Amino acid sequence: MLSLYFHHPFEAGTDEAGRGCLAGPVTAAAVVLPEDFRADGLNDSKKLSVSDRNALQPIIEANALCFGVCHVFPEEIDRINILNASFAAMHGALKKLGRTPPFIIVDGNRFRPFGRIPHACIVKGDGKYLSIAAASVLAKTYRDAYMEEIHLEFPVYNWKQNKGYPTLEHREALRRYGSTPYHRKSFRLLPEQLKLDI
Repeated sequence: MLSLYFHHPFEAGTDEAGRGCLAGPVTAAAVVLPEDFRADGLNDSKKLSVSDRNALQPIIEANALCFGVCHVFPEEIDRINILNASFAAMHGALKKLGRTPPFIIVDGNRFRPFGRIPHACIVKGDGKYLSIAAASVLAKTYRDAYMEEIHLEFPVYNWKQNKGYPTLEHREALRRYGSTPYHRKSFRLLPEQLKLDI
């Protein structure tokens, strides 16, 4: 895995988690790593186990030159749509770095420019560049922790397990109990949307 794309030592990598969920925020992280950073097993967060992600989180936080994490919640997702909410989350994470990076590398193929800072979109970048992989881990672990918190409020949806993704169990709970304030009302929560009282 590569350290830098633009070969500038303060390059920031950013990624998001939770874009395809029915409930909870879309969460993004931005990370600037030192050029010599190495962490065994660091990869796209989707390829890592929960225990591996949780083990990597404090290593990334302790060694990063800086990092930021930002949630964008369902009300905002419904207002501006999920794509724009993903961009907003990444921008929010970049603002929390405390210092403006000279270049940004983004996982995926679309991004809204962050001020006048040049950027590159890299498809499957979380498997190619360490800073994007680190951002993917932080976005996922912070979002998972949030979903585990709100699970306590609405345990019937089992968010501690499914994290808000559209599993059969989650959709069955929606069928039985309806939606919550944490659900994205602009999403198709059930195939028979009109039968759901929201």
